[in-house]
Amino acid sequence: MMLIRTYVAASAIEGVGVFAAESIRKGASIWRLDPDFDRLIPMEKYKAASSHLRELLDRYAYPSPDRPGFMVYEVDNGRFMNHAGNPNTDFSRYGEATATRDIAAGEEITCDYGEFFEDFERLHLATA
Repeated sequence: MMLIRTYVAASAIEGVGVFAAESIRKGASIWRLDPDFDRLIPMEKYKAASSHLRELLDRYAYPSPDRPGFMVYEVDNGRFMNHAGNPNTDFSRYGEATATRDIAAGEEITCDYGEFFEDFERLHLATA
């Protein structure tokens, strides 16, 4: 769940992204896992879902690092956060994220998917 005000807009990185609606100070908490807003979806439900729902989850969900057999689907703007090689956030402590530097209002918020999606780098290289 995003802990800051955000909005979704066109991204120079990929399709759409999530942007800061307010200035964010370096070290500020920007996200935390909250089961009331971040859905844990069992893999068997994912596998049984219709193709269009699986497509949505393939794009916007990721394997739960601490709950094998589940995917995490964020229902707020967090699901639109794009990957960057030099992100402005730190997700290395699963379940929370902080700003690694000051982020200006209107700036895209980015993260390193590899910090919470163990196989991201391997899958990313295979499709690049």
